[in-house]
Amino acid sequence: MPTDYARTDASVRTIVLCFIVAMLEGLDLQAVGVAAPAMASTFALSPAALGWVFSAGLFGLLPGAVFGGWLADRLGRKQVLIVAVVLFGVFSLLTAHSTTYEQLLAARAVTGLGMGAALPILIALSSEVASPGLRNLAVSLTYCGVPLGGAIAALIGMLSIAGDWRLVFYVGGFAPLVIAALLIVWLPKPPVLQGRSLGVGAVTHELLGQRRGVSTVLLWGACFCTLTVLYMLLNWLPTLLIERGLSRLDTAAIQVLFNVGGVAGSLLAGRLMDKGNALLAVVLAYVGMLGALLALGSVAQTYGLYLAGLAAGGCAVGGQLILYALAPRLYPAQVRATGVGVAVAVGRLGSMSGPLAAGQLLAAGAGVSGLLLAVSPLVAIAACSAAVLLRRTA
Repeated sequence: MPTDYARTDASVRTIVLCFIVAMLEGLDLQAVGVAAPAMASTFALSPAALGWVFSAGLFGLLPGAVFGGWLADRLGRKQVLIVAVVLFGVFSLLTAHSTTYEQLLAARAVTGLGMGAALPILIALSSEVASPGLRNLAVSLTYCGVPLGGAIAALIGMLSIAGDWRLVFYVGGFAPLVIAALLIVWLPKPPVLQGRSLGVGAVTHELLGQRRGVSTVLLWGACFCTLTVLYMLLNWLPTLLIERGLSRLDTAAIQVLFNVGGVAGSLLAGRLMDKGNALLAVVLAYVGMLGALLALGSVAQTYGLYLAGLAAGGCAVGGQLILYALAPRLYPAQVRATGVGVAVAVGRLGSMSGPLAAGQLLAAGAGVSGLLLAVSPLVAIAACSAAVLLRRTA
């Protein structure tokens, strides 16, 4: 029987490895946004065509999240996570070697499949290994790897020699292959869970039955709206800022601050939830998100935009962390990764819609301010859904 020290050591290793994988996922998620201006020039892409490049990876995230979580519940968290990490590493490298628009879209789609499978497993693992009083913080520590990886992607973009857009995909490709080897050796094998033989019908009953139906729908709605806004910012923020007249250096700096804010927002939201202040976390995240969107569209001073980017990252990522921390609470262990995966997948519908809708609105001449104003109602819907969900899970 494992000692307390052994259990603590296994928990720490699990959370650290989950954090690293999340960081690599964040790097790859924002790689396209970082590379977008140079990539658009290389492939002669219009804003609408560039929107499809952003969304191609997100199309892969959707089935990846659903089936990755389901397979993890049936076959084991560790095995499926390793396969997912290898998958998005290999196809990130293939993104760098794409020579046509069609190859680019295909590489991004399969990369997204691997990333989609990984995220619900990371959330489920970090929630399961932490003690009850630190569960939300453990999830936030894992998830803050995503914005930190995005900040690294932005830094790579700033340091790219001669503006070579492929460099960020090389880093995002080789690093996961190294980490996959470390997962094989160091990631403790989670305990065997009962109920992995549940079929689709039984899983549906577990997610929507047992008095969980309303909470599940609220979670899905909040994830959809929050991820629509978050991924619009993740993918289009560099292009939007350049259109406002900022230099590439200032744009990259604001993108770094966006991700640094995401790390801080994730950690703050998780700690507030563990301290019993979850409603305060929701208010800060979503009211702050509205204010940050307004500032990004209207503030003229560069330093004001720096602060707006920092706040936007903290609030958008913090809001999504609240939902990811709530999700594992709703479901029993045998369908936990599946439940989280389906919630992530529904959110991915929003993450696909955001970049595409933004591309179409910009192509129609909406402008930066009009675009940011158009997504504000989604922030309000997400805030209301999250607040009601908190009351139901209290």
